[in-house]
Amino acid sequence: MPNFMPDPHADRLIYSVSRLNREVGELLSRGLGRVWVAGELSNLAQPRSGHWYFSLKDRDAQVRCAMFRNANRLVRQAPADGDQVLVRARVGLYEARGDYQLVAEHMEPAGEGALRLAFEQLKARLQAEGLFDDTCKQPVPVRPAHVGVVTSATGAAIRDIQSVMARRSPLTRVTVLPVPVQGDAAAPAIAAAIAMAPRVLGIQALIVGRGGGSLEDLWPFNDEAVARAIADCPVPVVSAVGHETDWSIADWVADVRAPTPSAAAELLTDDLHAWAGAAQRQIAGLERQARHQLRQQQARLASLKQRIDAAHPGRRLEVGAQRLDDLHGRLQRAAQRRNRDAQRALLPLQHRLHGARPARAIRDHQGAVLRLHQRLTQACTRQHQQHAGQLAELAHTLQALSPLATLARGFAIARGPDGAVLRRAQDVQAGDALAVQLGDGTVDATVTGTR
Repeated sequence: MPNFMPDPHADRLIYSVSRLNREVGELLSRGLGRVWVAGELSNLAQPRSGHWYFSLKDRDAQVRCAMFRNANRLVRQAPADGDQVLVRARVGLYEARGDYQLVAEHMEPAGEGALRLAFEQLKARLQAEGLFDDTCKQPVPVRPAHVGVVTSATGAAIRDIQSVMARRSPLTRVTVLPVPVQGDAAAPAIAAAIAMAPRVLGIQALIVGRGGGSLEDLWPFNDEAVARAIADCPVPVVSAVGHETDWSIADWVADVRAPTPSAAAELLTDDLHAWAGAAQRQIAGLERQARHQLRQQQARLASLKQRIDAAHPGRRLEVGAQRLDDLHGRLQRAAQRRNRDAQRALLPLQHRLHGARPARAIRDHQGAVLRLHQRLTQACTRQHQQHAGQLAELAHTLQALSPLATLARGFAIARGPDGAVLRRAQDVQAGDALAVQLGDGTVDATVTGTR
């Protein structure tokens, strides 16, 4: 029998460059998902496609970024080089060049964005500890005889509370624990007043709040020390910070959140009809349950959205759009380079002509030079038109391959309860919930029967 030598390299896994870049991009996307990144914006490019390409940098490093038209049109203020910004982005890879990049989905100025980021981080941490759970909430008394108020002694909030108390329940005693509600000293003072309130004889409920203002004005009520003081307070706490649309960490931790200081006073006093008090308590309970369910549904929605984004055909279109912009830029640079080369070739001839100064030769050759210049211009124009036609053909091919174009012609994609694409009628049963994707959106439907 002949001798047989096994190939020592038979078990090698050999990647193509495209496959390697694609799998690296998927690893980056799955491993990091969406991230918040703060830095200085530089090298901003805005081609005619409407997409933005730029870099984010700090003192030691920089990263390339792309922000596509459907996302950057929601940015309230157009950015410029040198701006300090905060972006929420997907981490990915531009496969055509093998460049690691961020695909930005949201951009805002770094100052306000930093406060909002700190707010969301503290909120998530306290929620994970259970400080927002309904099981931690104390029932608020219906008709407390003694109410404490932690707020500014000279602000509009205390005047509103005292006015409502005097009108609705003049026998209710109101004790003000005065504190600053704005500035660096406000948060420690508010936390200390909340801790002292249970030691005031007879206080049965505590209102903590202030009037409206900016996010920075309301920031003391987003302090961790204030939140923990509210959570530890043995007296039921009603939070009344800002206007109805303002939300603070104190609102989430408090036993009840009132939209305004006046509403907090109304919550702790009897209305003219007894049933209104019972209705208010039921509404507060329903609000707590709704917030709890809303938080659960928001978490589930975020998980489903992440899965949809990972499989969305728009991601492929984004990559194609970026590739198209790249090719267009290369075409323009090539045309400019050819023009510069032609001009450089023409310069020596001009110098020789000026050096010789033959009047008759100049007249003889002027026509030839003009004809050569016209031929050169026509050749550049033809080449530019040829590349432009190829570019348009590539764009048309990309649009024809898009599944969104198929949907726009009247087709639809039906997905079952598990999110998988339906291919057979026997895969669903009556009562199943379907999601039918059309060209301009998704229709939720319920199966009534199959045939």
